Amino acid sequence: MDKAKKAANSGQCRNYQQEAGMESRVNAGEQSYAKACTEGKDESELNTKYLLEAILDRDNLNAAYKRVKQNAGSPGVDKMKVEALFPFLRQHGESLKQSILGGTYKPQPVKRVEIDKPDGGVRLLGIPTVIDRMIQQAISQVLTPIFEKEFSTHSYGFRPKRNAHQAIKQAQEYINEGYKTVVDIDLEKFFDRVNHDKLMYLLSVRIEDKRLLKLIRAYLESGVMIGGLFSPSDEGTPQGGPLSPLLSNVMLHELDKELEKRGHRFCRYADDCNIYVKSKRAGSRVMASIGKFIEEELQLKVNQSKSAVDSPTKRKFLGFSFYYSKGAVNVKLHSKTLDRIKTKVKTYTKRSNGKSIEERITDLDLLIKGWVNYYKLADMRKHCQRLDEWMRRRLRMCIWKQWKKIGCRHKNLVKLGINYFKAWEYANTRKGYWHTSNSPILACSLTNAYFKDHGLFSFTEVYNNALNSMNRRMPNGTYGGVRGQ
Repeated sequence: MDKAKKAANSGQCRNYQQEAGMESRVNAGEQSYAKACTEGKDESELNTKYLLEAILDRDNLNAAYKRVKQNAGSPGVDKMKVEALFPFLRQHGESLKQSILGGTYKPQPVKRVEIDKPDGGVRLLGIPTVIDRMIQQAISQVLTPIFEKEFSTHSYGFRPKRNAHQAIKQAQEYINEGYKTVVDIDLEKFFDRVNHDKLMYLLSVRIEDKRLLKLIRAYLESGVMIGGLFSPSDEGTPQGGPLSPLLSNVMLHELDKELEKRGHRFCRYADDCNIYVKSKRAGSRVMASIGKFIEEELQLKVNQSKSAVDSPTKRKFLGFSFYYSKGAVNVKLHSKTLDRIKTKVKTYTKRSNGKSIEERITDLDLLIKGWVNYYKLADMRKHCQRLDEWMRRRLRMCIWKQWKKIGCRHKNLVKLGINYFKAWEYANTRKGYWHTSNSPILACSLTNAYFKDHGLFSFTEVYNNALNSMNRRMPNGTYGGVRGQ
């Protein structure tokens, strides 16, 4: 047995470091990785014939377990919850490892879940069992550093130390350099159409461990459960598992290499790819030739209805768009992004959902923090102010509905400082909830300070804090095109 195998079997592959990757896409979740090494050597020297031993190393499995526990998530087809994973591993952990090493382990089918897309249609997610999530996470932690050193610098999705903000800033730089036409390529149902044979070939170029390749193939072909019925999977890599983002990047790295070979300026985030050129005529040529490459070489399908050659100011990229101001390009929110956040706020402020005002505010605070911190690169002060006014009006509507009876309304208005007789007049109003929510009386009683005292964060407040934080890191008062306004 050679030195690398002895090192792996003796548990010397120990020094793992965990790191978080970018948000979601919309979601699909974050990816983490751990550095795989043997006897203190760089990960590039790891013998890829014995990767399975590195994956099943105690420290690597512990890191994978912690990640799965942290992410929580729904049970898979076996209905095992994350809380039940540790007791299971204590009892069956060793036999699980031996079955994987022996090649007898068979992954469970994934549970199919449909998520509505904002633009219509559904996104198909596959939820693996918690055991399979842990194994996939362990595989990803070892394979990520092996493939990372080959991935393109223009790829930003589901990679350590890379995120959507970097992609937007790079796109902004291209446009400011004069590449004012974008070839926006959308891949149709990418995660459902990945060709297994093509993907396995690309993996085998860097992975010599045939046992690991067999295990990955088993995950690809594990099938799905839809309404209690099993359906085999002969293509695709189900979106939702920890291994899926890495496999998608391995597949689309071939597109990156082709674009780099042709000298194109591009940004890719998972299956969203924008190529920047100087004219529409050049863009049309690129769209045709790259579309042909994607369909013939990668055996994927370009969504013609969502792909286009156009000005970047008219297209949406990761929820952002661009606009020209004083000869330079700046980042803004796309109109559909605003529509989506308003839809979410409406969900939390439906007057008939039965939640208390405290529960509504808790939900809104989490929503506002996450949304603003993702979109803080955009110039959106005015949007934040309008969203705040509209959100507070909806909360006033909910409170007015909760007070319901005339006596309760009168009592609460007086308590909030409204004149006794004026409060009685308003308590008896026959106008609707939404109309009344915009009245001077409620604006004077349910004030901005009232909501702040109840713990509500405003979009404007969170945005200003985000700007201040970025400006502290950038002495000139700018950060990726965001003006310190």
